[in-house]
Amino acid sequence: MATEAVVARIDVVKPWLGQEEVDALADVVHSGYLNQGRKVREFEAAFAAAQGARFAVATSSCTTALHLALVVAGIGPGDDVVVPSLAAVGTANAVTYVGARPVFCDVDPATGNVTVETIYAALTLDTRAVIVVDQAGVPVDLDPIRELCNRHEITLIEDAACAIGSLYRGKPVGAGSDIAVWSFHPDHILTTGEGGMLTTRRADWAARARSLRTHGSNLAPEDTDQPLRSREVCLEVGFDYQMTDLQAAIGLCQLMRLPAMVERRRRIAGIYTGALSGLEGLRFVSDPPYGTTNFQALWVEVLPAFPATRESLVERLADAGVTARRGAYAAHRQPAYRWRDIGNIRLNYSERLSDRTLVLPVFHELDATSINRVINAIRNIASPVVI
Repeated sequence: MATEAVVARIDVVKPWLGQEEVDALADVVHSGYLNQGRKVREFEAAFAAAQGARFAVATSSCTTALHLALVVAGIGPGDDVVVPSLAAVGTANAVTYVGARPVFCDVDPATGNVTVETIYAALTLDTRAVIVVDQAGVPVDLDPIRELCNRHEITLIEDAACAIGSLYRGKPVGAGSDIAVWSFHPDHILTTGEGGMLTTRRADWAARARSLRTHGSNLAPEDTDQPLRSREVCLEVGFDYQMTDLQAAIGLCQLMRLPAMVERRRRIAGIYTGALSGLEGLRFVSDPPYGTTNFQALWVEVLPAFPATRESLVERLADAGVTARRGAYAAHRQPAYRWRDIGNIRLNYSERLSDRTLVLPVFHELDATSINRVINAIRNIASPVVI
């Protein structure tokens, strides 16, 4: 009796890791210094240079970086912070950490990003900050939003968690921001396993963030000189938000791979859209006119004209050995925020995209055979063969 061949499942995302990362980790292990130290400083400097930022502060996650950004910007109880609902819930969570109120705003249906119009509609008399999110790596049109915030003396924070390698008006995302935060989660293009980064052009914000991430100390953990350590003081109540040298060593290798990773993802996205954009009822995210996306995620909106719902499409792709995920969800619908005072703006497009979008497999090592499997599976669902 013949054994039926087992077809490997195609995952949505897979980090690109190689021998370089293995060797870099081994070097750190052999050094005997594993926590925040020389490698973290090197990674901060390299990341700042890559993103056109003046200062970079490595952290334990993007959410902790965003928490620090709000603290150094002076946001606290009694303040309102405008945030997109269509974003990871960590964006709104960081606002609640400082005692402020997240006020959700809607997004542009084409990009999934906030616009100057959606932000303006959500402003209140107590708005002290606005957080914009580069949804799935698609850059936000920041210039008009920055002008609005400057006019009203509102702090603008860019949550660029997914956007490393994306460009806004020809420059790296975040290059012109007073303060931005980044994620190195394994689902993102550049990973350190976990970890985040805060970038800023303000020296005072960078210095305070470095202190706060280490319990508010006036010294960094790598300052091991004993006479110096004897003068350590706690300047204010801080946090334990440090990155390790192990993570930073991986991050340095990943930065070297970044151009190739972005180029490959954009090529894969082009193959998908070229083969499937003619199908009725599917709308693919694409580059906005003012920038280019890294395709950290290739999201697709499943419209009513498509012969399957988003949920059905995800299930039928799974039956064909293809993993697909729902797109970003609307945070204002989550139980943690459903009964909070979070503003009263209508969030029609956030809800529509939350209900209709899915993410297709895109990662550096996705080969032509796997790409064609995904394409053929979707075509078969769109136009099933009748026997």
